[in-house]
Amino acid sequence: MVLMMKRLKSIDTFRGLSMLWMLVAHLLHWWLKPEDLWIYDIIWAIFDVIGAAGFLFIAGVSTAISFRNRYYKAESSDNYNSHMIKVEYMFRAFCILLLALVYNSFLAIATRNPLFIWTWFVLLTAAISLYMAWPLLKTSKLLRIFIGAIIWILNQYLLAFLTVYKGQLNIYGILYYILYHTIELDPILSFFPFFLFGTVVGEVVFEVYRIENQNYRISALKNKLIFPLFIIGAILIIFGILFEFPTFIQHRTLPWMIYSLGVELIFFSILISAEEFLIGETKRNYNFLYFFSYYSLTIYLSHNLLYFLFLYQLNAFNIWFYILPTIIITSLVLRVIYKKLGRKASVKQTIGRLASGLAIVIEEKKRNKYN
Repeated sequence: MVLMMKRLKSIDTFRGLSMLWMLVAHLLHWWLKPEDLWIYDIIWAIFDVIGAAGFLFIAGVSTAISFRNRYYKAESSDNYNSHMIKVEYMFRAFCILLLALVYNSFLAIATRNPLFIWTWFVLLTAAISLYMAWPLLKTSKLLRIFIGAIIWILNQYLLAFLTVYKGQLNIYGILYYILYHTIELDPILSFFPFFLFGTVVGEVVFEVYRIENQNYRISALKNKLIFPLFIIGAILIIFGILFEFPTFIQHRTLPWMIYSLGVELIFFSILISAEEFLIGETKRNYNFLYFFSYYSLTIYLSHNLLYFLFLYQLNAFNIWFYILPTIIITSLVLRVIYKKLGRKASVKQTIGRLASGLAIVIEEKKRNKYN
C-alpha cells in the first residue's frame, strides 16, 4: 500500500495569512482618505512579501505535494493513472483562468476598456503559472531553481527593452502589453519563479514526510528542510538588501523579489518547526487562518463587495476600528459556513471535485472505446 502524505497545517496557515493580508491591504487602499495613504504605503512595503508572492510560493508548494501524492496513488491503483492526473491538473488551471478572466471583466466594464480583461491580478498569474509549471514538475529540483533564477534575470533585460515600446501598435508593444500590462500588480515573469521555487520546496516536503520511521523523519526534517530553508532564506534576504540598499524594498524589482523569497523560506521553515515541535499533532484546525486558506478563492472573488462600504472615508487612526471588526466578523462567518456547508461553499474544493469527476468520465469513455 502506498503511503499518502498527511495534510500540513503549516501550508494552510501560510496561505491563510496571505489571504488575510490581501484583505487588510485592499481595505486600507479602498477605505483610507487620499491624504492618509502614506500609512498604506508603509504597511504594504513591509508586509506585501507574504501577499501575491507568498500566495504563489505556497501554491507551488501545495501543487508539488498534490502532484506527487497523485502519482503515488496512481502507482497503487488500477482505476487511476497519469492521464487522469493531467486531466485534473489542466482542468483546474482552466477553471482558475476562466475565473480570472471573468473577475477581470468587471474591471474592463468599470474602465470601459475591454483590453483590461488581461490584467495581472494574482488569480491570472496563478492560472498561467499552473500551465507553465506542468512540463517542469517532473524535472529535477536543481533545473527548476535554475530556470526560475534565469527567468528573473532575463525579465530585467526584457522589461527594459520592451518598455520603450509601451503603448505602440507593433509586435514589441503587444508583447509589452501581454507581459507587463499593469506591471504594478503581479506580472507573470516576475511572479512565476515564486511558484516554481515553491514546487521545489513542496517536493522536499513530500520526500521528508514520506519517511515512515519517525526518528529518520525528524532528522530529515531538520537537515533537509528546516535548517536549509532558514539558511538559504537568510542568505537571500541579506543579498537582496545589499544588492540595492535601501531601494531593495521597492516592489517588483529584482532585489525585492530575492528578499521576498528569503522571507518566505524562513517563514515557512518557522511554521513547519512550530507545527512539528511546538504545537504537535492535533485533530482540530487550531487557528482561524485555516478558514482563510480553505475558502481562499471564495474570499478572493467575494471580498470586493466591501469596496464601497467606507470608500475614501477613513483616516490613518480610525480605520483600524473598522478593519479589525471586519476581520473578526469575516472569520466568524467563515467558521459558520464551514460548519453548515463545508466544502460546498469553497470554490477551490468545487473545482477540485469537478476536475476529479471530469477525469473519471474521460477515462471511462476512453476504456469503453477500447473495449
